[in-house]
Amino acid sequence: MALKATIFKAALQIADMDRNYYGEHTLTIARHPSETDERMMVRVLAFALHADERLSFGRGLSDEDEPDVWEKDLTGAITTWIDVGLPDDKRIRKAAGRAGQVYVYSYGAAHGTRLWWEQVEGKLDKTRNVSVIRLATTETRELASLADRNMRLTCTVQDGQIWLGNDGASVEVHPETVKAPQQRRR
Repeated sequence: MALKATIFKAALQIADMDRNYYGEHTLTIARHPSETDERMMVRVLAFALHADERLSFGRGLSDEDEPDVWEKDLTGAITTWIDVGLPDDKRIRKAAGRAGQVYVYSYGAAHGTRLWWEQVEGKLDKTRNVSVIRLATTETRELASLADRNMRLTCTVQDGQIWLGNDGASVEVHPETVKAPQQRRR
């Protein structure tokens, strides 16, 4: 018998001064049986950083044709594709062809994320719409401590600094952009 996803609920309040976005979202998060609290909370963080009324969680680990988080426009076209972890370069390039903008939030052991980036960096040179953001291991592990079946979270973003917290704790996150989207030459 296959294991079923564990359902988490989150009331997420966002104050993103960098994007001038302020909103509240009620999230239902299906955590795959093989997914850790750390990975799930990185997905929540990615959602908060790109929050929009059309942004939603994809099937992620359950379906390799869907991202962890995505946004579609009214026609069904994918405007934003977000993966967390260390996806292979083929997946990223395929996403770059399907979506207007692709974001990868890499996390894990520092040596592992650097090794992964060294392996995929050259293969992503021609992708103009891909951003890769590295998250520090200590910070993502602290994010995992916020996981609860019923969460009340706040996310504040100001001048590139991010705070995600609940009533008892707050985690400051310092994302490092290792690849930014390229501007088209005229």
